[in-house]
Amino acid sequence: MPVVAVIDGVKILLYWDEHPPVHFHAEYRAQISLDTLQIMEGWLPAPQLRKVTAWAEPRKRQLLMAWMACESDQHPGKIA
Repeated sequence: MPVVAVIDGVKILLYWDEHPPVHFHAEYRAQISLDTLQIMEGWLPAPQLRKVTAWAEPRKRQLLMAWMACESDQHPGKIA
């Protein structure tokens, strides 16, 4: 599972064999929807969740491209 970023110590991951809907993982604790930036499954402390979603909002397109790369068995790269 590639780490695409680290936000305030929280690893942002995508898995190679992901399932819809489009989402990313914050550490191994939370699945976050790319569309709504809300937790779909799991849990993350509120301060960390705010930082992760603030980071993700302007990077939705990059996260979608990384998701699509993983679906094609390609490395998604890093997202700054």
